Amino acid sequence: MSDSVNTPEATRPADAEPRTARPAAPGPSARTSRSKGEPRFPDGPQPDPAGSHFERRIRSFQPRRSRVTTGQGEALARLWPQWGLDIDGQRVIDLAELFGNANPVVLEIGFGMGEATAQMAAAAPDTDILAVDVHTPGQGNLLNLAEQGGLTNVRVGNGDAIILLREMLTPDSLDGLRVYFPDPWPKKRHHKRRLIQPEFLSLAATRLAPGAIVHCATDWEPYAEQMLEVLTAHPDFENTRANGGYAPRPAFRPLTRFEGQGLDKGHVVNDLLFRRVPHQNP
Repeated sequence: MSDSVNTPEATRPADAEPRTARPAAPGPSARTSRSKGEPRFPDGPQPDPAGSHFERRIRSFQPRRSRVTTGQGEALARLWPQWGLDIDGQRVIDLAELFGNANPVVLEIGFGMGEATAQMAAAAPDTDILAVDVHTPGQGNLLNLAEQGGLTNVRVGNGDAIILLREMLTPDSLDGLRVYFPDPWPKKRHHKRRLIQPEFLSLAATRLAPGAIVHCATDWEPYAEQMLEVLTAHPDFENTRANGGYAPRPAFRPLTRFEGQGLDKGHVVNDLLFRRVPHQNP
């Protein structure tokens, strides 16, 4: 028996051209090598901006890992230093300085890929939107959309909105709060992770100016029922619907692609619009 291995190299003619390794095809999927621990976007959103500065607690969000496209990555590298905000909890933000104007500011928690946020910003240029999420591709996509649309009234926050509200915003500094299609945490044992809870509303109320609107929307009916219950019971908020209950989708909230897919499947989308009541005199 021969000791030689039957490989293409062994059976090629002696005068054949030697093979050379093919270079990797360039494209969005090509990875840039970096040392262990080196951030993916050195001047962009940090993986955990608040670090271990604050207590560990149950969070209402779960960071998702997914691929950042070339366009999203370039937007993060180029625009984050100008329009991005890491929620580190180490300083109090001057919103007028952050946006460069004194326009009313609406906080949006969880914006997905940012299409609806960009549409609302374009439709209301005199309202500033501080949009917070932990999904890096969505952050890059929203920055890209803002640049393409010439939107100067959008800032993108990276991190925990609870820390933002509690540590970095001043009382009465917000003119609105939007929470569209938050994670419903459908399993009963996970209900404690839902964002819209009495404790969250009490915190948000300290940062919302009297008359500010809290606008929630969900296609998960059990969560909509919980939202309606806790908002109705909270002393700092009142339903904008005279007879209570859910509100029709207002014209300023765009119909998102995700929402359209849910409606096609027979899902029911409920909007809730509650107003921050005037402060009670002591």
